[in-house]
Amino acid sequence: MADGFELFDHTADLGVRVWAATPAGLLRPALAGLYAALGEVVPGEQGPRVELSYGGGEAALLLRDFLADALLRLETEACVLTDVEVVQFDGADLRVSVVQRPLDRELSVLLREVKAVTYHELELWIAPAQCEFRYIVDI
Repeated sequence: MADGFELFDHTADLGVRVWAATPAGLLRPALAGLYAALGEVVPGEQGPRVELSYGGGEAALLLRDFLADALLRLETEACVLTDVEVVQFDGADLRVSVVQRPLDRELSVLLREVKAVTYHELELWIAPAQCEFRYIVDI
């Protein structure tokens, strides 16, 4: 099964269900799901590649922290993270290499405001052949 995501209604919020073959494989579709929750987020021209680090938590919290950071960068710097490469993801630490691109404001269509990636109903399942991650965004 290919990596992917789907949005689902959750009370007054919006949920995202992500699946991939490995825990590291969850990052790209989880980020795509976050951007889809906002609408159509279109990155601009090439930007710098940077390494981001998150630590001291369990795997589900590290994924949430990465998504919360991506949302913050979009809101405060109009920066879209692309070309995600996982450097380390061992359950206690997450290091990713990403390209930070400016948001193309002319081509992007932001349909809703996402206030936060919540801790509410945060779930991660890891199995030998497939992993699944669910998170809720506050809209």
